[in-house]
Amino acid sequence: MPISWNEIKNRAIAFSKEWADEISEDAEAKSFWDGFFHVFGISRRRVATFEQRVQKIDQKQGFIDLLWKGMILVEHKSRGKDLDKAYQQAKDYFPGLKEHELPRYILVSDFERFHLYDLETNNNVEFALKDFVQYIQLFGFIAGYEKRTYKEEDPVNIKAAEQMGKLHDRLEEVGYKGHHLEVYLVRLLFCLFADDTSIFERGIFQEYIDRHTKEDGSDLAMHLANIFQVLNTPKEARLTNLDETLKEFPYVNGKLFEEHLPLAAFDSQMREMLLKPADSIGAKSLRQFLARCFKR
Repeated sequence: MPISWNEIKNRAIAFSKEWADEISEDAEAKSFWDGFFHVFGISRRRVATFEQRVQKIDQKQGFIDLLWKGMILVEHKSRGKDLDKAYQQAKDYFPGLKEHELPRYILVSDFERFHLYDLETNNNVEFALKDFVQYIQLFGFIAGYEKRTYKEEDPVNIKAAEQMGKLHDRLEEVGYKGHHLEVYLVRLLFCLFADDTSIFERGIFQEYIDRHTKEDGSDLAMHLANIFQVLNTPKEARLTNLDETLKEFPYVNGKLFEEHLPLAAFDSQMREMLLKPADSIGAKSLRQFLARCFKR
């Protein structure tokens, strides 16, 4: 499970301060990158290697400063060096890499500046070390927070409604019944529907459940209760140290999330039932589900 964005931001600020005056590539580059990965709660030794030997495009032997195969290649220079040339040097290593080793990202740095290139989207971003915390979410993929991409889908998704119907039945089987069950399922359907429309930033509900809850479902009810409480709280009234992911949820004006409900209980199958339709609930699916569950 990834560490929280709050903790990542705190570590990023400390990292920027620690390395503000470093200039020597040879002396401290490895420590610099070990510290960089620590910001995201990752041990560099587990995922990436220094000085990867590779044959460059000119057939000469080269050494990649840091490589996480299939993910990111880092080229590091001393302070003030030309980072555009560093990027080209990084690209020159590609012919010597196997297909599965080719990175999606190239990151070049001279301690003071960073240039991040996303080779899949062709986007690139430049920023200074002192501003690292402001660009921290660009590196969410390191911690396991990479945003999913979503395809536009037919909102008429009967399977999604059926899946939620199974979750309704399972909750009823374990003893979560009556009015509480009806309100609980309407809340879940709202969140799924909002996740697929402009009500929420697209995908944040599924992202939160997938990243923050255990696969066995044992803590899912607790996290759902947190989400419901946040949705019922205006942003200016929320705790200032609230997890960054929860902060992304908007305030939902109205009474849908106002009533206090007892905690439900989930297992791994029920968690999967909730996740499966999360990126495909449409308006018609919503109506079909409500008709099935509440007109029995």
